[in-house]
Amino acid sequence: MFSRYKKDGASDAKPKPTAAPAAVETTTQAPAAAPKTSAPVQAGRVAPTDKEQKRRERLMEIKVELHKELLNSLNLSALEHASETELRQEIISISAETLDNLGVVLNKDERTTLHSELYDEVTGLGPLEPLLKDDSIADILINGPKNIFVERNGKLTKSEITFRNEKHLLRIIDKIVSAVGRRVDESNPYVDARLADGSRFNAMVPPIGVDGSLVSIRKFKKDKLGISDLVNFGAFSPEMALYLEAAVATRLNVIVSGGTGSGKTTTLNALSSFIANDERILTIEDTAELQLQQEHVGRMESRPANVEGKGEVSQRDCLRNALRMRPDRIIVGETRGEEVIDMLQAMNTGHDGSMTTIHANNARDGVSRLENMIAMSGIDMPLRAMRSQISAAVNLIVQVSRLQDGSRRMVSITEITGMEGDIISMQEVFRYQRVGLGPGGKIIGHFTATGVRSHYAERFKQWGYDLPANIYEPVAAE
Repeated sequence: MFSRYKKDGASDAKPKPTAAPAAVETTTQAPAAAPKTSAPVQAGRVAPTDKEQKRRERLMEIKVELHKELLNSLNLSALEHASETELRQEIISISAETLDNLGVVLNKDERTTLHSELYDEVTGLGPLEPLLKDDSIADILINGPKNIFVERNGKLTKSEITFRNEKHLLRIIDKIVSAVGRRVDESNPYVDARLADGSRFNAMVPPIGVDGSLVSIRKFKKDKLGISDLVNFGAFSPEMALYLEAAVATRLNVIVSGGTGSGKTTTLNALSSFIANDERILTIEDTAELQLQQEHVGRMESRPANVEGKGEVSQRDCLRNALRMRPDRIIVGETRGEEVIDMLQAMNTGHDGSMTTIHANNARDGVSRLENMIAMSGIDMPLRAMRSQISAAVNLIVQVSRLQDGSRRMVSITEITGMEGDIISMQEVFRYQRVGLGPGGKIIGHFTATGVRSHYAERFKQWGYDLPANIYEPVAAE
């Protein structure tokens, strides 16, 4: 048994049975036999919840023993060339022998679950694997090893899946961050990273995490959502999609604004589908998340400093270098600091059609946030000059929002039309009009134009996008 993937020197002889943990001894040897317990039997019947909890603890301790045996027996370097079927069969063989040595009997369902969890421990991310494979889950939030929450349809619920202990959770975190060349420990207790499928990963470990490591995973759908998908989901209207296609194709500079979890990156991905396939695009991100489908895409990712505090490459460094790489468009995943001034200068110096995202509650707040980021960059610039730079660089602010019922909507499309004195002039072209609440707290509303004709209508026409006049007409609630 396990002759192909056994470590050199490992013996096939059965090891002496070790003293099984008390929870393991509760395994029944026959269906009709009552479970043995190491503690005295209490008067009265045990609550079903207690039985379920004890069963989970027993399976967890069995899994610990089997995982140790797998690590002792398997040649992990040889497993890199093994197929999934071969590895699963190897795990089944080793676990069957180990269970016999421990004198443990499990039913078919328990064995199947155990083998699947062991496979995930050896090749994947352990308890996280079933959550990552569940397409209905959008976010995974971990507050210590025993508290895992998931978001489905905008609502948070607690998962039954847990980690063995804090050490187990830290091992999985280290496995994730080391795969992308990053580190997390007591001296550097927080980290941004990404999973193999592009999902966003953030972790903060003790001593900063008081009750255990804090982890958040923003999952990305395997199938990238396009404009038609978002329209079908009700994220925005067909008229807004028609307008956005013209805006992106005619190389307006676009900022996608919104709060955390509002769908900014998803919207940016969808808008990028309107970019022509013959344009050279450079993307700059802290953690690579954008999924552009064009042929000519260069992706850049910032890098944190090493243990000695050297080797950091910031988004601003990437952006400065990108300007020397002949891009047609530059897309910054999120502008949050001093790179804003370089982004605005790029938009003003021949890189029309560039896009980025920022955190803001509405379009006017978005402009104020740009001003604040310029100020924080250390550049001493008069307020009027600062606003003149913004009004000349940014053409369109697309505001997305996550509503109380968990739905995500494009709540506003606002154009920046220039300066009036010291004030940046703006006009809203489309908005989401809320009209009330439906059953279960579902928000009722509709998308409508504001009645204002686009400031860029003539530009659209010159580029071959002569939009019908009726898309700017307000729509009454049904």
